[in-house]
Amino acid sequence: MVQAPQSPANLTPALDPALLDGVDLNFQLPDPDDEQIPDQEFQHRIEQAWQVCDRFDLHTDIWRGRILRAVRDREKRNGDGRGTGFLNWLKDREISKSQAYSLIELANSADTLLEGGFLESEDVNQFSKRAFVETAHAAPEVQQMVSDAARRGDRITRREVRQLSDEWTAMTSDLLPTEIKEKAADHTIPTRYLAPLVREMEKLPEAHQTSLRTEIIENPDVDTLKQVTAEARYLAKYLEAATKVEALNNQSLDLELALEEALRIGCLSSTADMVNQAAQLEQLIVKLFLTWKRLNSLSERVYLDSGASTPHLRTLLSCLNPLSGEVLETPLDSLGERTVRLKILSQLEDISLEAN
Repeated sequence: MVQAPQSPANLTPALDPALLDGVDLNFQLPDPDDEQIPDQEFQHRIEQAWQVCDRFDLHTDIWRGRILRAVRDREKRNGDGRGTGFLNWLKDREISKSQAYSLIELANSADTLLEGGFLESEDVNQFSKRAFVETAHAAPEVQQMVSDAARRGDRITRREVRQLSDEWTAMTSDLLPTEIKEKAADHTIPTRYLAPLVREMEKLPEAHQTSLRTEIIENPDVDTLKQVTAEARYLAKYLEAATKVEALNNQSLDLELALEEALRIGCLSSTADMVNQAAQLEQLIVKLFLTWKRLNSLSERVYLDSGASTPHLRTLLSCLNPLSGEVLETPLDSLGERTVRLKILSQLEDISLEAN
């Protein structure tokens, strides 16, 4: 067991392709046109080559992530505070920001598992990249089970990690009734239906959790699990979105009673989506107003700086008038047959909408 992250010296041997199962990366691939090679042997040799590349790629990307992390952290200490130096470093090497942080996440996952003593450096060879990250995000007990499998020489993919994680969630969560856990233990109900339910129920207040558990106890079957999972998802969406909608800050409104009524008449999903859309619309209105103010300010500045010597610039401003004035106008479709007009009442900072 390792008690600290592996040093470069410790992991360097694993980066040597000749040491990966004793196979050089310059190995001979089977000829796809050679009919004398049985299909089973062809697939075996291809799979072996693929795993070698996958392992080598994993080790390489872990180190790339560590390098990127070091550059980023150095920039945080000595840079301008905006990460410009790090972004320029990435640009010079044609690495996108999302790729960089994906590699950093992989390096963090490696250090988490090595530092926690779950893995030894050679065990890394058994993982695919996605399985490695998935393991680092799993519960410690799942990490231990996956690591034990890696030590036994088992090939670890994301599917195996998720299956173990789902089984652990199903058997340890207090949100699931005993009847369901027993059915999961004897494989009457697949655990893949339980983990999503637990994740959704965790977002809900206890009163709603109790109600959903009652439904499951009354009908402990797969169809009920699917239905209750969807119900929990809509409940969570409703409760989260409702707190973000300013229009719902009304003393005459009881959100819980409205929710109960939606449940009673069977329109929970539509109600949850309605509230979610309302939250998004309010955010869009605020963003629209702030963007309009910015565009209006910039248009005035360019107008003052321009003149008769810049006729094309003045034409540009003229073309933008439908978007920078008090009445915003834009086609509703590509044919221009319908138009949306938004009127900004600047003193009241309100927006009125009409569609023609």
